[in-house]
Amino acid sequence: MSSQPPASAPQTPGHENQAVRHHSSHSHTDQGHSLDGALQKAGFYPRLVADVVDDALDGRDCLAHLVHLETHFDRAEVRRHITVLVLTADMLVITHVDDQQLDDAGEQIVAQISTESVPVAQIRSVVLSYMYAQPQDYKPSDPVREMTLSIAWSGGQRLDMGPATCGDPQCEADHGYSGTITQEDIVLRISAEADGLQAVQDAKLFARALRAVNTGSAAPAPRPQSLPPRPRAGVFGNRLSRGHQQR
Repeated sequence: MSSQPPASAPQTPGHENQAVRHHSSHSHTDQGHSLDGALQKAGFYPRLVADVVDDALDGRDCLAHLVHLETHFDRAEVRRHITVLVLTADMLVITHVDDQQLDDAGEQIVAQISTESVPVAQIRSVVLSYMYAQPQDYKPSDPVREMTLSIAWSGGQRLDMGPATCGDPQCEADHGYSGTITQEDIVLRISAEADGLQAVQDAKLFARALRAVNTGSAAPAPRPQSLPPRPRAGVFGNRLSRGHQQR
């Protein structure tokens, strides 16, 4: 990947930021930036990402969004990639953009883009993990230092394992392995120090909107019965029938 995406060419008056005009309906007053404003602020091929996101939305209106730019340092290289979450009334659209440098001079670059559209009704859990500094001195006005947003929908699980210990630092016995299983399909870590306080607030607002749409989604319609219900056969028959229906 390249260390930095090429800077956008300056715009002439009247033609500035075509992507912003194209996505002007995707604005949210509660969040720090509109969707296009967040893409421009991230600065990672904003026009390309905006067009890909708009195509993935397929005409749906954006209810909430979360743009997360991640930076990794690999020896002398600075690697970046962006993840864009867009919530609609019935879908969660996830766009991930990465770039790759094909030559040493960095003149040949390709962008690798993937999009996924997840029905909101299939989302199983939305997990927010908070980190506060100096909790013994906590005040309601204290900001969140770091937050992790985890969204699961496909039942995929991540297993983290490591050598088990007994707590005795002098013990050299083999205690096997211990680990944790976490259900997750996408995980975003937002740090107030690295991303800013507004980024943490935007993530909280997005999770709140996602929970509201997810819990308010309509339940699947009951299947039509091909056979008429059986007549009741006394007290015991009724109890067995109710228990079977609950399962």
